[in-house]
Amino acid sequence: MYKLFFYAAGAACFMTSAVALAACPAVTMQDMKGVKPGAFPQQYEQAEFEQLASCKMAFAENPSIKALNGKIRGNKALPLLAERLPEEPLVYAPYESIGKYGGTFDVLSNATEAGTSDFLSTRHVNLVRYADDLKTIVPHVAKGWKWNDDFTQLTFILRKGHKWSDGALFTADDVKFWYDNLALDTNVIKKAKEYVLVAGKPMTVDVVDPQTVRFNLPSPKPGLLAHFATSYAQGFQPKHFLGRYHPGINKDADKLAQAAGFKNGYEVIQAYYGNSDWTDTPTPLLAHPDKAAKLPADTMPTLESYILTKDTTEGRHLVANPYFFIVDTAGNQLPYINEQDELYINENEVRILKLVNAEVDYKSQSVQLPSAPILLDGQEKGDYKVDLKPTISMPVFSFNVTSTDMEKRKVFGNLKFRQAMSVAINRAEINETAYFGLGQAKQYVPFSPQPEFVDPKWSQHFAQFDPALAKKLLDEIGVSDKDGDGARELPNGDKFVLNIQFATQGIDGPLVELVAQHWTNVGVKTTAKEVTPDEYRSAQSANQLDVGAWKKGQPLAIVLGTNELFVAPFENYFAHRTGMLWGEYLETDGKAGVKPPAYVIEIKDDIDAFQSTTVGSDKSNKLGARLVKNMVENLLFIGTVQAPNPIYHRNALKNFVEFKTWSYEYYRTYPYRTHQWYLDE
Repeated sequence: MYKLFFYAAGAACFMTSAVALAACPAVTMQDMKGVKPGAFPQQYEQAEFEQLASCKMAFAENPSIKALNGKIRGNKALPLLAERLPEEPLVYAPYESIGKYGGTFDVLSNATEAGTSDFLSTRHVNLVRYADDLKTIVPHVAKGWKWNDDFTQLTFILRKGHKWSDGALFTADDVKFWYDNLALDTNVIKKAKEYVLVAGKPMTVDVVDPQTVRFNLPSPKPGLLAHFATSYAQGFQPKHFLGRYHPGINKDADKLAQAAGFKNGYEVIQAYYGNSDWTDTPTPLLAHPDKAAKLPADTMPTLESYILTKDTTEGRHLVANPYFFIVDTAGNQLPYINEQDELYINENEVRILKLVNAEVDYKSQSVQLPSAPILLDGQEKGDYKVDLKPTISMPVFSFNVTSTDMEKRKVFGNLKFRQAMSVAINRAEINETAYFGLGQAKQYVPFSPQPEFVDPKWSQHFAQFDPALAKKLLDEIGVSDKDGDGARELPNGDKFVLNIQFATQGIDGPLVELVAQHWTNVGVKTTAKEVTPDEYRSAQSANQLDVGAWKKGQPLAIVLGTNELFVAPFENYFAHRTGMLWGEYLETDGKAGVKPPAYVIEIKDDIDAFQSTTVGSDKSNKLGARLVKNMVENLLFIGTVQAPNPIYHRNALKNFVEFKTWSYEYYRTYPYRTHQWYLDE
């Protein structure tokens, strides 16, 4: 049957094993050379490509790969490329051209764990990913997947012979290890993340065979697949490496850890993996420099396209993974670019200057629309390009409804106050002044873009500019100017000052300053202070903010996989949260924290039910509509203006395609096949 297909297709091959097939054509998306697309956009499985192109792939490696491998402490001398690739590697058709090897990819981040997701996404892999249409989920680390009929069982097929960056085999055991021994182990992650649970309950993971792993769900959750396609949290970790330090796997784990100067095995796991699955946790090189040399490697093995070789407070350096599992259509192992270098610059003005001076190859995160004019003006001289692309999230404000200041808590918890502060914002002025008229004034609606079940009225709910109404509502709740000094006091007569702390990674400075003035104009004195992302997140987590200020919003596909926008405190550590003590109450089943209002409980119950229903069904639409009504009507988060943001890249960076959106929600560059980028200079 297989041979007959080649014959029928007129392929230039012989039907006997004595004669080899022709070499494979260097197919690109710009020039398909007559080869038909595969089952998934812009990529093929090896056998699929060979069949469609009537060819036999031959593989080639980066000529510098042995030298690059020499920079990876703990790696042995490299075997031949054929022994490093999976038995059936994934094949990419590059966007424009087959690339050339070499060079260093230079990027900027804000700090060790701030503003780094953009850079992380350039080397990221997961079981599946979204194609660049942001609609189609395609194979990646996994060769394929299958759901059962009621979405309670998700099976992944892995690639035979796939190897970690140190040459050890990657198998289904690494998926089960991640789930059972890291994601659910409270010694590693104190509280399991919502996305590894289904309606608050854990799944089970079965190893069917080395290349087959099955997730068994306690109830339906169709969005689990989309979670793996968008999340930084990878569904696998190296059991052969971390498992030796896990007391549940190795009885000598603690003894082994103590020989390296650590208290126990879990402390070593924390040094490599951190106390979460956020993938830029400082390595032992940075967190334990005095002990790092006693450990077997500077960082744990990876399946990503690059592996860390240097980690300091100034930045990171990485080299190409010699065991990476993707090749181009000409058989060249990816990635093309030899090394990656990440520099930490927390000052926005300095970052922009480095972009204008073309010292950076690519940048998106933390680059906001107010910086666009200076970047656009410098394009020709700097030989770079700036694309303005729509965002999914939007700048949003919130009030600390569980503030430790009880008088402020009473005010912030009053819906009339939140309504007043929403209509006090002059969104038209923000759009013209901060966003050059390119944005849309909107109320915050958690689904972005809005599905059909969202009533259009919610996007303008209390989003009109009406300072008279704002003053009236404030008067009604006793937030009035009691001493005649022009500024409103709290109902008990105490001075009332709102302090906005913000980080430019999460929200535009000019917007914050305008909103602070708008609120001051209706008598609520407001100050604005820029802080680092780490300072902002620490204050937010400690329940110390008056006002939350960060972008917010997710597409339906992601909401189906994670409920974080709808369960107090309404997102994760790195994002925009409010109601921290409500969240504590829910986490502890009422043993601590503050009991939230009934609508908050209803939202939590509804999102669990929503994730278990079939999208587009009457039940799903009713649940979705009620989720939106409860969230928007109660104005826990106040929207402003949704505007495009800049995406920057040097023209020397090739195979770069324009992004559909400027978004963290699809994990930034992940849909755009960054492993086939190359530098031409």
